[in-house]
Amino acid sequence: MIDLAPYAVSERNTRGRVVAEDAPHGRSEFQRDRDRIIHSTAFRRLEYKTQVFVNHEGDLFRTRLTHSIEVAQIARSVARRLRLNEDLTEAISLAHDLGHTPFGHAGQDALHDCMRDHGGFEHNLQSLRVVDLLEERYAAFDGLNLCFETREGILKHCSAENAAKLGDVAERFRNKQRPSLEAQIANLADEIAYNNHDVDDGLRSGLLTLEQLGEVRLFAQHLNAVRNQHPQLPERRLIHETVRRMINTLVSDLMRETERNIAAQNLQTLDDVRAAPALVAFSDTVREQSRELKSFLHAHLYRHYRVMRMSAKARRIIRDLFHAFMEDKRLLPPQFQRQTEAESARAVADYIAGMTDRYAIREHRRLFAVEEG
Repeated sequence: MIDLAPYAVSERNTRGRVVAEDAPHGRSEFQRDRDRIIHSTAFRRLEYKTQVFVNHEGDLFRTRLTHSIEVAQIARSVARRLRLNEDLTEAISLAHDLGHTPFGHAGQDALHDCMRDHGGFEHNLQSLRVVDLLEERYAAFDGLNLCFETREGILKHCSAENAAKLGDVAERFRNKQRPSLEAQIANLADEIAYNNHDVDDGLRSGLLTLEQLGEVRLFAQHLNAVRNQHPQLPERRLIHETVRRMINTLVSDLMRETERNIAAQNLQTLDDVRAAPALVAFSDTVREQSRELKSFLHAHLYRHYRVMRMSAKARRIIRDLFHAFMEDKRLLPPQFQRQTEAESARAVADYIAGMTDRYAIREHRRLFAVEEG
């Protein structure tokens, strides 16, 4: 058992659960949160939800599930080094994408467009909605009844309008405060994971080349070092070794810079963390290199014509499903049928957001495919 820092989240300073429960036996409150997330239906569905490449495009590409596991691995390592609550950090990391739509960001953007007149759609808010309401597993409450700090960490972004509706879990957005260090770690671990595994998947798919990435400083410095040390290394292992070293550089820098920031603030309590500026951060040099990598991926991978084709198809599927269900509520499963237009729109968004890629494709085919005679 690691001796937690005095400003870490612990069972002594947690704000607890909405519905009071007996203390768990043989595990901590935040281990219980993690376990409930892993056993949730929404978590299992992440296996068949797109990261960049639509799930059926290839068996080796990342999905939302493998991405979430990679985020949790990175986040736990950082939390341990900083003497923070590993279980809370892991729980936030595993839950952060539970509300994501099928088809990645293309699906989210399409569903948000459909919901503009009904409050919009944002996957962080939907992830909180999943754990607070939509999961139906327990007799005593809806959702997973997670601890306040886990729920707060899931909610990475929130407008002032939405914060006013959500109450205590969004109060930091109204008070201009920071979440726990554990939540800040999960946020940066998410960035590290998706930037680096998108490089790996982009190269594996053939949409990116080593020559292109040789122009990106963070990648080039490690690629050249690996080539110098292992000149005969096959390309697949060369790529893996380069990406592995990139991740190590980012994580190590994050740890060192965050330690410096914590020391400079002289933190003593969790309240000190909330009142301080964001403390989990990269150094200026590495932050700029990370931004350069992100910009490269936006230009050369996310906007590659083959990805754009998949995204256009995904948006069309989401739009078609939304409008079909809104026009005829009888097409929805009974538990999603509502009376008013606003309630119906949110229920339709819940239904579509909960779909996997292949289920959404099948639903679209059932509703729109023309049967041959």
